Amino acid sequence: MSLNIPVSFEFFPPKTAEGTEKLANAVTALAEFKPEFFSCTYGAGGSTQNGTFTTVAAIRERGFDAAPHLSCVGSTHAGILEILQHLKAQNVRRIVALRGDLPSGMGGMGEFHYASELVSFIREQTGDWFHIEVAAYPEYHPQSCSPADDLKHFVAKMQAGANSAITQYFYNADAYARFVDAARAAGVTAPIVPGIMPITNYSQLARFSDVCGAELPRWIRLKLASFGDDRASITEFGQEVVIHLCERLIELGAPALHFYTLNQAKPSAAVLHALK
Repeated sequence: MSLNIPVSFEFFPPKTAEGTEKLANAVTALAEFKPEFFSCTYGAGGSTQNGTFTTVAAIRERGFDAAPHLSCVGSTHAGILEILQHLKAQNVRRIVALRGDLPSGMGGMGEFHYASELVSFIREQTGDWFHIEVAAYPEYHPQSCSPADDLKHFVAKMQAGANSAITQYFYNADAYARFVDAARAAGVTAPIVPGIMPITNYSQLARFSDVCGAELPRWIRLKLASFGDDRASITEFGQEVVIHLCERLIELGAPALHFYTLNQAKPSAAVLHALK
């Protein structure tokens, strides 16, 4: 099956044998959509780093491109260089470069303070070996001082050598359009890919959104809350919202769609089948 727009899918490292099997099945199901790549999230300070690399290796062994997330907060230059050398030896060619959050109990930021410093370091040490993705925040990073400051940090990441960006998820297409316009006005020409979060669980989505600063519009919150424990209605309504969002983003010229799968294939597949 082919779509008119490229897609990619994000997973997190499984922690059990059952979770590993579930993720393998999700890869098989989502491979139908011929994704540009799969990606795997990364725990700051070593909490899931090995799981990330193991997951990426397993996906690549099946013939698919896979990109590890790499966060730098709390890390040293030597530590990051060792990881980059390991990834090169495995012939990994794509990285999602992030600042990350400092784990509780860690005393300092380490030798990197911003994702732009990580991007610069990757370029200095490995040249053009890696395709570097970075994060973008259409509704602004929750720790940013202002929209202008947030845009400044984004532009710095792109100028440091990033190839493209993937946004935090959102449900307001206008926020994405305005962010892209602002980035273009600031000189960014690289692709800015919208991140898509399918809606299947209201309480989980509300919790995620409150933590990461993604806006869950009031009308969506109230509608989802009104369904109570009716998972079928939540899923149906959520699909309608996300399908409409994706259609609008395609109209706006989004270069691709990146799905946050939470290691589930069906929600993303349902949206993509509808878009076909």
